[in-house]
Amino acid sequence: MEDHAIAMTATELLSPILISLKTALTATAITFVLGVAAARWMAGMKSRMSNLLDGIFILPLVLPPTVVGLGLLFLFGRNSPLGKVLEYFGTTVVFSWSATVIAATTVAFPLMYQTARGAFEQIDPNIIDAARTLGCSEWTIFWRVTVPVAWPGIAAGLVLSFARALGEFGATLMVAGSLPGRTETIPIAIYFAVEGGHTAQALYWVAVVLVISFASIIALNYWKSSRSAWQVTSTAEDRGDTPDADS
Repeated sequence: MEDHAIAMTATELLSPILISLKTALTATAITFVLGVAAARWMAGMKSRMSNLLDGIFILPLVLPPTVVGLGLLFLFGRNSPLGKVLEYFGTTVVFSWSATVIAATTVAFPLMYQTARGAFEQIDPNIIDAARTLGCSEWTIFWRVTVPVAWPGIAAGLVLSFARALGEFGATLMVAGSLPGRTETIPIAIYFAVEGGHTAQALYWVAVVLVISFASIIALNYWKSSRSAWQVTSTAEDRGDTPDADS
């Protein structure tokens, strides 16, 4: 059975990797837009509904992935109202690549939302008020002040969301199935390889996931340390506390 991994073609070995990367990157992009928008909205909300909405946004993080997948199956299934509308227009979501993206986005969204909201809430309100007194619009303040100040937290959310989307299994299997070349992501390929007794094949994909995930974390840490060093240098230069100034 160990020879099965060797006998597999390059396409069969690369297919789950390419599908996983395409799914994770697409889901991360969608999660970034939705998560940042929801976080900004919730950070400024003072209504009693905020706790309820916050719970709804975080719910996919604490629910078992299979429950999330079942919910998506009921939502996009052919017998559901939304599924019938999609079928009327000649398309379906269930057991398609789109389903893998929807599943990954759903489970990764809470991580982006939570980290972005925490970053927004840490911003000094005086900075926002100062921008308003200068005549900046709310849109300008958001993109030119809020996002840059909160970017370290947002960047962390992006990495966490990407890692979560890359490793999604339960919800994806429920709503997208395991179709080689279409919806078979790395976690699903690992599961069925182990189930079929193809250990070497499973270990190959495990190694790939470890490399991608570890590289993402290292890249984030390197960026954060470089950014911190740049900020220290800039602050020292602004104060005139540089070697040239001291001499």
